[in-house]
Amino acid sequence: MHIQHLKLTNYRNIARADIEFSPEVNVLLGQNAQGKTNVMEAAYVLGMAKSHRTPRDKELIKWDETYAKIEGDIVKKNSSLSMRLVISEQGKKARLNQLEQKKLSMYLGALNVVMFAPEDLHLVKGSPQVRRRFLDMEIGQVSPMYMHHLSTYVKVLKQRNQLLKNMQRKKQDPVMLDVLTEQLADTAATLTSKRFSFLALLQQWAAPIHAGITEQHEALRVAYKPSLDVSANEDLSTLVKKYLEKFQAIREKEIERGSTLIGPHRDDLLFYVNEKEVQTYGSQGQQRTTALSLKLAELELIRHEVGEYPVLLLDDVLSELDNSRQTHLLNTIQGKVQTFVTTTNVDGIEHDTIQKAAMFSVRHGDITKTR
Repeated sequence: MHIQHLKLTNYRNIARADIEFSPEVNVLLGQNAQGKTNVMEAAYVLGMAKSHRTPRDKELIKWDETYAKIEGDIVKKNSSLSMRLVISEQGKKARLNQLEQKKLSMYLGALNVVMFAPEDLHLVKGSPQVRRRFLDMEIGQVSPMYMHHLSTYVKVLKQRNQLLKNMQRKKQDPVMLDVLTEQLADTAATLTSKRFSFLALLQQWAAPIHAGITEQHEALRVAYKPSLDVSANEDLSTLVKKYLEKFQAIREKEIERGSTLIGPHRDDLLFYVNEKEVQTYGSQGQQRTTALSLKLAELELIRHEVGEYPVLLLDDVLSELDNSRQTHLLNTIQGKVQTFVTTTNVDGIEHDTIQKAAMFSVRHGDITKTR
């Protein structure tokens, strides 16, 4: 699949843009703070209906404007479609082929995108929150209903945390806590089960990719670390039962702290290279290779699940990779994946993939094709 045409209105510092892209590699050139990443982000938001940079949608709207609009013509293996997302203070309105989608979960999955930005190189060493976000966004690509379950979980979690805080200060009917706990256990079990399944697939792709990058010297293993003592072998009903039992056991502790102490919002990922934990014992090079392997594995996993490669967004990441990792990445995408690259210059990048790419200049929010 690829984005053939992208049209932006009032998007961050871009008042208007109407761009035809190559189905192969597109390089967005410009100095910092000119709008390169805004174009990249817009492509991401078109597919994911949310930004990778901010949870506040109003930041996507140009200053002094009331709305932002992203429109795209997408070419897929067996079809083509038009997509439109309008962002305003009233929320988001999404259309596929001119038909308004009542729920965003019905819109997600039409365009698959994988973002690789400098912060993703810190996926291994960064906080658990970074890794949970990685999990959630990527599972949502191949399973749009996952985002619906995640949204439900977050909503119930907020209600439950507020009730626990209230119970610190005054006596309240415990029945409401029981109701919210049951709801949370149900959605927590669904999310946990999905995460286990997704990571098993990711492992299948990431391990051989990592071995290839390291010339068979390193073996990568990805492990899910849930906050509850459960395994991938347990079915949904068993997971629900275990969550309920644990919530009952820590009930007084949660009231005392005014917070939900277990659940998918406290889970983490662990990465092992040659059975040594990369977060703690890996070199910076091993951590970066692990992050690169995961991103390249995402491309293959999505292709396997939906039947074609997603669009790849490389936001200022080539300059962060050494020559061998840069070459491996460019060799992997060559002729297979529509790719967008942002950079301040292409000096020193001799690879054919970049030399033959479509080039765009970005200056003060204006985008001009130069090659």
